[in-house]
Amino acid sequence: MNSMVSQRSAFMDERRTFFNFKNKPKLSIALKRPVRVSVVSSQKTDKSIKVGILGATGYAGLELIRCIASHPYFHVSLITAGKEAKEAGQSIGAIFPHLITRDLPDLVAINDADFSRVDAVFCCLPHGTSQEVIKSLPNRLKIVDLSVDFRLLDVIDYAKWYGQPHKALELQKHAVYGLTEIHRKKIQSASLVANPGCYPTAILLPLVPLIKANLIALEDITIYLNSGVGETGYLGTYLNPLSLYVLPEVEQELSDAANSKVTVTFISPTSPPKALRRCMLLSITVQMNTEASVEDLKQHLEGFYEKEEFVVLRHEGDEATHTKKVLGSNDCHINVFPDDCVPGRVTIISVIDKLVKGASGQALQNLNLMMGIPENLGLNCMP
Repeated sequence: MNSMVSQRSAFMDERRTFFNFKNKPKLSIALKRPVRVSVVSSQKTDKSIKVGILGATGYAGLELIRCIASHPYFHVSLITAGKEAKEAGQSIGAIFPHLITRDLPDLVAINDADFSRVDAVFCCLPHGTSQEVIKSLPNRLKIVDLSVDFRLLDVIDYAKWYGQPHKALELQKHAVYGLTEIHRKKIQSASLVANPGCYPTAILLPLVPLIKANLIALEDITIYLNSGVGETGYLGTYLNPLSLYVLPEVEQELSDAANSKVTVTFISPTSPPKALRRCMLLSITVQMNTEASVEDLKQHLEGFYEKEEFVVLRHEGDEATHTKKVLGSNDCHINVFPDDCVPGRVTIISVIDKLVKGASGQALQNLNLMMGIPENLGLNCMP
């Protein structure tokens, strides 16, 4: 019986290999992608970095656990329950059986957490809660916060958009916006990184380089939102186009890139497209500046991200950009198309997995940088 199973498995592996190589477009894309090679064993090494995950039972926390499982240096030594601490005292495997074989500590309430043996913290707590918790943490810790609490540079803007004053003003002054490919140098020396939201990540990665190069107009930027499960994991709570968690963050970063005020328009469907699952596909229309062409935009993005492992520019002849291409990965796939109806207008497609590049994957990428180790560690795990 075992022999038959082995033979069938070998046959299926050979068949998969044949079809993978037969599919030339996929192979050509893989061959074009730059990869930062890190010769590191997949097993944990002696250089152990102890990390804590606050709010480990949410979608972002669980995704971090998945990625860190293959990280050679990071070891999860502290996990806390959510704000209400209902799960404190339980093993995470008792709540999520697929984690029962993981070597993880029991959940504790945040107030009972011991940070003396932790080197770094991922904060996956709700918006408005993170700032008070982070304010009470030891100064020596490296922290990546996945909430909106430290994303806006101006605390007056924070109060305006979120309806309450910021409660950690000193920390806010030192927080670095964690869009990795854009702010890499600042992130490397930061002690507190504000991890971007999923929508801003997918919007800013294509737009920031084009605005900096003066290739597109600052007016008439329209973003069509299509998304599945959000950072909080709730499919039913679909974003209002002018949501608190999207607009101020996007306009802040685009205005910084342009050295001028930039406003954008969001349009979203009335209900979430379930087919997208946990991924998102954004369609962004922009007007090119007078002498720019579609090819200019493509070539600039290609050059800007040439050495980036996680940003992929799709080419003419490749398969269409699709959410299935990024599912479970830390990738952002981008393509640029001319608008046949309006001269000078182009459509940019940007696709990411909301829980990886849009949340936990980028958070892990940022902490890798902050700890001075290769930024792709833990991010090449299978989806």
